Amino acid sequence: MDLSGVPEPRIEYAPKHYICQRAEGPLALDGRLDKPFWRKAEWTEDFVDIEGELRPRPAKQTRVKMLWDDEYFYFGAELIEDQIWATLTERDSVIFYDNDFEIFIDPDGDTHQYYEFEINALNTVWDLLLVKPYRDGGPPVNGWDISGLKTAVHIDGELNRPEADNRKWSVEVAIPWKILKECAPETRSPVAGEFWRVNFSRVEWRTEVKDGEYSKVINPDTGKPFPEDNWVWSPMGIINMHYPELWGYVVFADASSTESFVLPQDERIKWELRKLYYRQRNYFDQHGEFAKELPALLGGDEWSIAPTIETTRSLFQITARSTDGKGIYCIREDGKLWKE
Repeated sequence: MDLSGVPEPRIEYAPKHYICQRAEGPLALDGRLDKPFWRKAEWTEDFVDIEGELRPRPAKQTRVKMLWDDEYFYFGAELIEDQIWATLTERDSVIFYDNDFEIFIDPDGDTHQYYEFEINALNTVWDLLLVKPYRDGGPPVNGWDISGLKTAVHIDGELNRPEADNRKWSVEVAIPWKILKECAPETRSPVAGEFWRVNFSRVEWRTEVKDGEYSKVINPDTGKPFPEDNWVWSPMGIINMHYPELWGYVVFADASSTESFVLPQDERIKWELRKLYYRQRNYFDQHGEFAKELPALLGGDEWSIAPTIETTRSLFQITARSTDGKGIYCIREDGKLWKE
């Protein structure tokens, strides 16, 4: 694999969390979120810039609701928008070339074998499976489709009509567990009290109206459209969604329980191992070999773990004990993290 450097996100480790309640009754999808089905689901916090506090807050509000039952993981997204447009109509097009809404799901939190889903205002979708993040060699499986997927879009305004009174568009998505469980722990759907790693992104392009149609604004210095904005639920500290270790925590609640969430200490251990993984990859990029001693990676940071490191010419493994001392967490050169 390519062992080039991996940028270290500039962010404090504090992913968002969400208590996902069980759904009551079936969902008839029409893209509207004012149905009784969604009443018990709380909204997430408003989306922020992908880089978090490094960038201003988004100019347009985005928020999401989630529910679950025995068959589906449900998502409802509301995107405030006065310019509602879309052009792509073929499934598995690169949907983020339009304004879009995106869902990312890593069932077991090891940053490998995770899902990406994108949808535009035409209800065109792109669903793909990532064997591992691009930084670790990928690849994306574009031919993978979500069997049984259900989606709908509602437009409060008019699509591709700049003169219309446009206010927002909203999305409903139902993804069956029979697909999601393929990459889940023990290849099963979640049970109450467990959490999965999830994040959302909204891509927003700078547009103007030309000849009665929306057009991306061209940067005169490059001759290309200005870069898109990326607004997310749980900030990444870097312009890259493919750092699953920074996604939010979605806790699945039972109908009769009132779940709360406190970040488990083991999640902090995993994060510190992840930081050492960034630094080991960057050390290789600079020196052509992995650091054999930890001081070369630790820097001046404070660490709560006492890790050990093993290296070969092209491989490494860093380990640290779990909070209870009964297990060992391991991370290797391709970012895979697991417990023994």
